[in-house]
Amino acid sequence: MTAGEVIAYMESQRNESQRQLLMGFFKTGKGEYGEGDEFLGLKVPTTREVVKHAKDLPLAEVPRLLTNRWHEVRLCGLLLLVSKFEALAKKRLETDEAAIQGRDEIVKMYLHYAEQANNWDLVDLSAPKILGHWLILPTRLGDKMAVVDSLAQSDNLWRQRMSMVCTWKTTQMGDPSWCLRYAEMHLHHSHDLMHKAVGWMLREMGKRVSMDLLRHFLERHVHEMPRTTLRYAIEKMSEDERKRWMKTEKGS
Repeated sequence: MTAGEVIAYMESQRNESQRQLLMGFFKTGKGEYGEGDEFLGLKVPTTREVVKHAKDLPLAEVPRLLTNRWHEVRLCGLLLLVSKFEALAKKRLETDEAAIQGRDEIVKMYLHYAEQANNWDLVDLSAPKILGHWLILPTRLGDKMAVVDSLAQSDNLWRQRMSMVCTWKTTQMGDPSWCLRYAEMHLHHSHDLMHKAVGWMLREMGKRVSMDLLRHFLERHVHEMPRTTLRYAIEKMSEDERKRWMKTEKGS
């Protein structure tokens, strides 16, 4: 299967009524965060089925999908990168030199085309499983923190979100340091999508690593953090504790 065949098949599955729903859901109107994004109207399970059939597509073909006009085709390209990365990240291949080089090539491609993941679902379905997984594996690309810092310090919203959401994987593996670093870095971000991402990752860190560590973070930052971030971060706490945190006045 070629990239052209993948695109042709996905275009043949176009669903106009679903397309209109998705364009509204992903805020594609003028002035909205997804302005100009174009949809075929395919549901995610349909795209995942395409990925299964196209899993042997050569890596060199994937950029044709990542640069395609259709949101679902770009998602297909990103999920193919996920599939290829995971195949090279199996336990027995973690220190295999060829697998390390293969994973690094996928990460380089992912970073090169990062701005093609131009909506929150594209970021969230790919960043933890590619970039986040890479953070806990051997690499020959050098300073991992510098790589993620460059995303965090970008002026592109989707690169910034990648730097935050990729920490989901490191948190799952018991390391809270990445989450805490980028939560602090993005704490004063102006966009609601980043407020949600920071709060979501903090919540996961509390749930999977330490609620006391989350409480300590909140104690230091609750007076300055956006209310949306706080609401997301405390979702897994008891109702009484959530109420106590929400009563804290921002800026006091």
